[in-house]
Amino acid sequence: MSRPLISQTTPSTTSDTPAQGHTAGRTRRHALGLLGLGLMGGVGTVLLPAQARASDQGPVRSNSSSFEMQRWEEHFPTLGKGAIVCDTVSRALHFWNADASIYHIFPTSVPRSDELTKRGYTEIVRKKVGPSWTPTASQMQRFPDWKPIGPGPQNPLGTHAMYLSWPAYIIHGTHDTRKIGRKSSDGCIGLYNEMVSVLFDLCPIGTQVRII
Repeated sequence: MSRPLISQTTPSTTSDTPAQGHTAGRTRRHALGLLGLGLMGGVGTVLLPAQARASDQGPVRSNSSSFEMQRWEEHFPTLGKGAIVCDTVSRALHFWNADASIYHIFPTSVPRSDELTKRGYTEIVRKKVGPSWTPTASQMQRFPDWKPIGPGPQNPLGTHAMYLSWPAYIIHGTHDTRKIGRKSSDGCIGLYNEMVSVLFDLCPIGTQVRII
């Protein structure tokens, strides 16, 4: 197995929420500079962009920046076409390719509450570059003025989306980099755009997914 990579830079489901007009180009550039950091001794700790800005914005208390390695054998009987474990506690996504020669760890956003968190086994059934976003029925009840959003910098799904077999649940990017490392979604798993593009290219349709 190759040395695992910690990828650090921070649903049409439609279950995520629109960005509040914030696109942090400087944050994303800083994040890309952290690509390639590896794990040592089974645990890796990396600096979240939000933490790097803490001196300007005050202490950041809700981001998670320490990820423990996972073993795919503890979650799946075989790797199949590939496997993903989304850990909502450490707020990290673990990916293994079909022969376990690639193992990546990506920081993520996670659902805001247990009520919004769906746990269990699913798989990737569809992929889309430049996804559109449509509010869910529950979101329309809360925010009746919300409208669908096409691809672009205001889209909550970012640049890439991988749709799960569960309706309205997606692994996707985000233009609002403040969300990564936080409980900030309506149910989906969000990654930095740069990181979701890497994962998108690695994951075929049928990649198995477990959310814990």
